[in-house]
Amino acid sequence: MTDQRSTDPNTADSQSGFDPLTDLLDTLDLEELGTAKITVEGVGDRADFGESGATVFLGRSQKMPHGRVFGGQVLAQCVIAAGRTMQDVDDGDGPRRIHSLHGYFMRPGDDTQPIRFAVERMRDGNSFSTRRVHAIQDGVPILSMITSFQEASGGLDHQDAMPQVPGPDELRSLADEFGGIDHPGARHLLKRPIEHRHVESNLFVAPGAELTAHQSVWMRALGRLPDDPLIHAAVLAYASDYTLLEPVIRRHGLTWTDRRLRPASLDHAMWFHRPVHVDEWILYSQESPSASGGRGLGIGRMFAADGTLVATVAQEGMVRVKES
Repeated sequence: MTDQRSTDPNTADSQSGFDPLTDLLDTLDLEELGTAKITVEGVGDRADFGESGATVFLGRSQKMPHGRVFGGQVLAQCVIAAGRTMQDVDDGDGPRRIHSLHGYFMRPGDDTQPIRFAVERMRDGNSFSTRRVHAIQDGVPILSMITSFQEASGGLDHQDAMPQVPGPDELRSLADEFGGIDHPGARHLLKRPIEHRHVESNLFVAPGAELTAHQSVWMRALGRLPDDPLIHAAVLAYASDYTLLEPVIRRHGLTWTDRRLRPASLDHAMWFHRPVHVDEWILYSQESPSASGGRGLGIGRMFAADGTLVATVAQEGMVRVKES
């Protein structure tokens, strides 16, 4: 299939000139504000706890229909903020690259307000570096994340095989499904910077044909990204948050537009196994091993089109169904 992302009218609003991918990259272009000192007071000898500083960045949010910040956006901005503090940790082959993140969503974010990102340099070891990031609005954290970066290294190597599914050229995109519909929800889907093609059908209007807790989704950025591994890692984290809870709602015959559904991300973990280009097709193979107590667990594996396993993701979300 010819790559028409740069000229496809669905990648930009022809009337307003809005381009989803340009908007995402602008959202990830954080402004460094300076440093803040972190101290502990009122507990005796302060030296027992040490004293640390944080590098502070400022970012904006993308507009959402519900007014709450998209969780994937904050994940991606945290990756950028942490990675920006790695520029001076160079082992001779460029800055260390992120290999894992673990984050907790604490509060919903307001998409009309800026977000500050405070990055603490926890440790720079011989091979690994650890960063802690707090995303803050109105003086309180909305997301707290620990990230780890590693120098380039060889070692043992194995991976799971990529599932055998139809390729993206054989599937309909969300633009194919909703491009001709004049509805706010449909128009918002077309403003996503990530293209999605569901193997088992999407869950926006109708439930899945089978009550199964497995699905696969092909995805890629709507256009070409800068040749920067940190940008690709951040956009991959961004994209990882879109569909990972869908196996939960697919298993129970629900759709995203079901008025009874109350979903929200609770935590998010991600392991970056191998280099990735998010402007090329990635198969996101997902499953939910469990849902209970108003929570559902989603686990995903991301494969490049050639079968290379590039990342593994896990997320638990609140998935409540309000019956009245």
